[in-house]
This record gives sequence, C-alpha cells and structure tokens, in this order.
Amino acid sequence: MGLFKKKSDPISERAAALNAEIAALESQIKKLSQTGGGAGEPSAPANLPRTTATATNSAPVTNEFLSQEIVFEKVEQKPLRAETTVTQEHYNEMGVRKFDLPGLFQKIRGYFQGKPSSNPKLVSYLAAGSVQGLRPLRYEKRVARNRFIALALFLFFLIWGIVAWVLHHR
Repeated sequence: MGLFKKKSDPISERAAALNAEIAALESQIKKLSQTGGGAGEPSAPANLPRTTATATNSAPVTNEFLSQEIVFEKVEQKPLRAETTVTQEHYNEMGVRKFDLPGLFQKIRGYFQGKPSSNPKLVSYLAAGSVQGLRPLRYEKRVARNRFIALALFLFFLIWGIVAWVLHHR
C-alpha cells in the first residue's frame, strides 16, 4: 500500500539528470580545450559550421545561426490591483477617510479568492496535464476528494461505535 510512501518528483529528477549531463559536457569541453587547438585556442566542434576570416580583417563572417530571427512569445502583463484614484470625496471635512463599504466587501472577498496566478499559461498547462510526468490536477483533486470521503466515513463510524458502546453500557 502506498499511503505513506513519498512519491518521486519527475521534474526534479529530470533537472538532476540534465545537471549531470551538463557537468559531463563541461568536463569534455575542458578536456578538448586542453588537448586540441595548437595555439591555445579551443578547437570548434565538428557539427557547427565554421566561420571564415579574411586576411585583412580579423572579424569573422556572419554565421548562419545569427541570420535566423529570434521569435519571442508575447506575455500579457496586467497589474494585480486596479489603480483607484483618490479624490476629495473620499475624505470628510476633518480630513479623515470615509468608510468604504463596497471596498470592504471587495477586500473580504479577496481573502477567500486567493491570489491571481502570475503565469496563467503555466497554470493551464499544469491543469491539463501537459507537463510530462505530472498527473493532471483533476486527477489529484479526485484522489484528495476520495481520501477526504474515506476519512470522513471512518470518523463517522468510529464516533457511531463509541456512542453505541456508551449507550449499551448505561
């Protein structure tokens, strides 16, 4: 039974594997830079296209990778709170701020709603189960709901048994 067994985190496992791979590649680069490149310059990997330099100009000719245009995804950034303008009507004749009943209701409602997410796309990916290795949130919610129902039934029958035992021994 896996009730008390800690589940492994696939993202942290993948991060550790990638860090180990990066360390191995860095050690390979260091070894190659020490052994190759005759004049103290590291040798270029074979899979990258080489740049050519002219005899009069030491600047290399542009690389084919640099000519590709980088495309960034637009991220909509909205302020967390709507800016309210403070006018003279918000204060009474003594200079004290007036009581704001609708503002109080919004503040109380804000405590129960929680904070808005800073990255809604990531939240939608996690909810849909698009991250490989993680279960979708609907599955996790169902598991949590079933655990709660089982615990509630167990406590109900436990209290019912205690009450029946006490009433039987009176």
